[in-house]
Amino acid sequence: MKRNGIHFWAILVLLISVFVPVGSTSAKTLSDIPASYAKEINYLIEKKIITGYEDGQFKPNRLVTREEAATMMGKAKGLNGTQRKTVFYDVKQNSYASGYIQSANDKNIINGYGDGTFKPKNNMTRVEMAFLISKAYNLTNTANVSYSDLPSDAAQQKAIKSITNAGISNGYTDGTFRPKDSITRAEFAVMLARALNSSFKVEPIKAKAVTQYVTVNGLNIRSGPGTGYKSVGSLNKGDKITTYAISGGWAQITAGSVKGYVSTAYITKNAASVKKIIVLDPGHGGKDPGAVANGLREKDIVLSVGLYLRDYLKAAGVEVIMTRTSDVYLTLDERVAIAKNSGADSFVSLHMNAAASTSASGTETYSSTAGDSNRVNSSAKLSQFIQERLVDELGTRDRGEKNADYVVIYKNPLPSVLAEMGFLTNAAEAKYVNAHKKETARAIYLGIMDYYKWAGK
Repeated sequence: MKRNGIHFWAILVLLISVFVPVGSTSAKTLSDIPASYAKEINYLIEKKIITGYEDGQFKPNRLVTREEAATMMGKAKGLNGTQRKTVFYDVKQNSYASGYIQSANDKNIINGYGDGTFKPKNNMTRVEMAFLISKAYNLTNTANVSYSDLPSDAAQQKAIKSITNAGISNGYTDGTFRPKDSITRAEFAVMLARALNSSFKVEPIKAKAVTQYVTVNGLNIRSGPGTGYKSVGSLNKGDKITTYAISGGWAQITAGSVKGYVSTAYITKNAASVKKIIVLDPGHGGKDPGAVANGLREKDIVLSVGLYLRDYLKAAGVEVIMTRTSDVYLTLDERVAIAKNSGADSFVSLHMNAAASTSASGTETYSSTAGDSNRVNSSAKLSQFIQERLVDELGTRDRGEKNADYVVIYKNPLPSVLAEMGFLTNAAEAKYVNAHKKETARAIYLGIMDYYKWAGK
């Protein structure tokens, strides 16, 4: 029992030492203060906001808990720190931080969680510190700043931008803010000192403006970084924009007088080319024959159609990238990787269908509903044009344009379709398509050119 009592008081002394000055400590007498932080830390020590430890150290890399942060901010703001009952059921009345936590909560400087807790022992993150300081000092300047890891959450962005523009933080030398990292005593002290004394402030990082170009038509400008935000404008292929912070696949931009966010999948640093570039993907190949029926193999038919299609497109001035030109095997992800790295504007995968019933027949073309609305709409249009041309040329049953999450079109960032030209398991249809591979290729070619015309290329 005695040993437990000693242990309890040792912990209590350690906690109190975080906030109560021990003797006449100053940054000059603490052995582990980085020289670049000495002025700020000494300033806070003199104001009795923070102190060192009994062993003569400041411990700059020690992480700050939420209750410690509330206490230091409470002292900095001159809040009532009298221990008392709080609105949070996990903060005890006799906690050294209870008064400051309740006072800060009353002034909406610091908040708890939706479950009624404050989580006082949790480490405070850098983005939580941004919220704490921006609320405590009513910081509202959210002009563009440049961090490579700026969160997609609008409220978090606002807090980080506000403390950056106020000269309280300028992130790390690698261009990151690291919002999810726990904040250290040194970082906390420096930020708090800058908030209290303008002489410590740093020059805000200004967003690096980069000119980029839109690669597609009908690209929505969103009010926030995500498809859930409303559209505030639209851009077309070749439009020039200015980008600032980029994070989570979204770029903060200006386009004329319009400000907002666009998906980074549809912008480039290179001026948009009028050149048409397409990826053709003859399905299966090598050890994967695809459907096999009526003496035919899917991999052979689609490769032959693909090569004819390549020739038609190249004659029309379209640059063609083939996933395969011979009987080789590629994984689905390898095919998608080719599309991603190609610089192409569209993707068409060629297939023959199969069914248990030999009477199943017809042509159908698939696109995916995954991704940005512009990609979805463009894929649907490409599917429509190819389907119409195939049915007209082959005279097959029109099974329509459909949606499916086939890997090569689901994971593909380009407008993408998968064409099932006919059923290999239907003897008559298989024989006809096999005998008319060049005509089938021409039909798909015409559908692709219809799409390019619709897309303004």
